[in-house]
Amino acid sequence: MTNDQEPKKTGTTTLGIVCRDGVILATEHRATMGTLIAHTETQKLFMIDQHIGLTTAGLVGDAQTLARYITAEAELFRLKRDQPMTVKAAATLTANILSGNRYYPYWVQLLLGGWDREGGHVYSLDAAGGSIPDKYCATGSGSPYAYGVLEDNFKDDLTASEGVDLAIKALNAAMRRDSASGNGYDVVVINEKGWNPVAPKELDRRKEKLNIK
Repeated sequence: MTNDQEPKKTGTTTLGIVCRDGVILATEHRATMGTLIAHTETQKLFMIDQHIGLTTAGLVGDAQTLARYITAEAELFRLKRDQPMTVKAAATLTANILSGNRYYPYWVQLLLGGWDREGGHVYSLDAAGGSIPDKYCATGSGSPYAYGVLEDNFKDDLTASEGVDLAIKALNAAMRRDSASGNGYDVVVINEKGWNPVAPKELDRRKEKLNIK
């Protein structure tokens, strides 16, 4: 591939954490084009169903297309079977879509997470269709900094509330050192009650408590 054929690199930070009573998905808001901060209110967290969410890193158009595609498939599954799609099934579906387009790939790195009858799950998906479950994951250019915080602070019995604080710490570390990450957070808790976004005022309160400026 010649230089003029190379896809544009994009930066971001997204993460997912499995807690004992919920799954945390979190992203920051910045979108970049090279060294230009193109947008400061970019949506990188999508609700696929009331119990499943998707975070996106990579090309915005590809990410939005995939989010719409997977959401439609989840809705059709619920209508046909009168029950929600499991998180594993949603991850497998997404992996199959990505794998089926490997020669004309979607330039994305995704996290798909949620809560079903088997508990909480987070899957990391790559552009070639790889799907790997884990207890915590991070994607994007800021992920090395986020992983540093997650590695030091994650434990198996984290509550969802503790998970929200950990997500804030990890995103803050990425935003401090990765120029492609910044401009605020989106955080959601997914549990047996469904999709529960954390309000901006609550995020500010937690940041103040954690002494994050």
